[in-house]
Amino acid sequence: MRFESLSVALRSLAGNKMRTGLTMLGIIIGVAAVIAVLAIGQGAAQRVTASISSLGTNMLTIIPGATRFGGGLAGGGAAITTMTMDDADAIAHNLSSTVAAVAPSTRDGVTLRMGNQNTQSSCIGSTPAYAPINNVTVQSGRFINNNDVNGSLKVAIVGTTVVTNLLGTPTANPIGKDILINRVQFTIIGVQASKGSGAFGQDQDNVVIVPITTALRRLFNRNYINGIYVEAKSSDPAQQNLVSDEISSLLRRRHHLLPPFPDNDDFSVRSQSALLATSQTVTGTLTALLGGVAVVSLIVGGIGIMNIMIVSVTERTREIGIRKAVGATGQDILIQFLTESLVVSILGGVIGVAFGILGSWIVGRVLGWSTSVTLSSVLLAFLVAAAIGIFFGIYPARKAAALNPIDALRYE
Repeated sequence: MRFESLSVALRSLAGNKMRTGLTMLGIIIGVAAVIAVLAIGQGAAQRVTASISSLGTNMLTIIPGATRFGGGLAGGGAAITTMTMDDADAIAHNLSSTVAAVAPSTRDGVTLRMGNQNTQSSCIGSTPAYAPINNVTVQSGRFINNNDVNGSLKVAIVGTTVVTNLLGTPTANPIGKDILINRVQFTIIGVQASKGSGAFGQDQDNVVIVPITTALRRLFNRNYINGIYVEAKSSDPAQQNLVSDEISSLLRRRHHLLPPFPDNDDFSVRSQSALLATSQTVTGTLTALLGGVAVVSLIVGGIGIMNIMIVSVTERTREIGIRKAVGATGQDILIQFLTESLVVSILGGVIGVAFGILGSWIVGRVLGWSTSVTLSSVLLAFLVAAAIGIFFGIYPARKAAALNPIDALRYE
């Protein structure tokens, strides 16, 4: 009887192709939206996670300034002058049991010039420890060393975007050539291996790295730094929290800060593991929110199925009466109309999955976003579509099954 119900359902739907197509449209749009939204959300989460993880999960960043916004700490400020090279030295010498490496850093926008070509870039002044802490590798030449820092030498490592902007191609060899950084002449000693876009879309290859002493004295004319990168010896979050507390206590003593803490801190300590957890929570929440909005369209599609099925019951009242008159039970009629509703939702789900995968691919190609279609998202959208078909098909199916055969035969 089930195969007969399926056959009758298919013939009935095929007999009204336009109406069937319009009925499925809501399900198709809803499923496609769910697939595309979850694919974009998953891709964004993976991209952010990969970008943060590429910096190392045991890195802590100390930046000057600490301000409360809505109960949370938010630090930063290139113009805040409370952090110095001595702070970095103190961390390295006093916390050597839990800290593997320390790299003070200063950063600012600069104008680069080579020959008759100009470009805007970001200049980072740091020490040799900057490279291993931030997973920076040199594809040609060398990185800065202690002699460069101690002698305040005018040497620079450039990113591949800088090479492209100044020499026209990322494969050009700039080693040994002179480059003007804010009108100060430097010699290029290395090219940083490409790192691509960061977690928030910034170009990590549009950068030039110089010794921190050279940056402070000859480029930026300042005696304070913008931050300190610290590599903890352990990547365990609990150990990182311990290192963060040790750093905070040390800097509070050095800066002569008074309670309450952290309200009166003039710095912020951020760990990569905490940043990774926060970013995953944010992207997960946004994906769930957008996915919920997309599910609403599935519900609208389900309401469309119910409306069309109610109309179908009305149109086929005499047919129902005839079927009951020749022996069909109420359960047979119920199964037939539920089958029609389920077929519409399943076909709409299959087509919607195809359109969702295609749509997420197109979005990724056109906008340059990373997308990730997972089996779980496909199954979720498909099962929700099927469940909606059954749920919204119950009322019209029960209405059809409850018809009195004599009244149905008299229906005009």
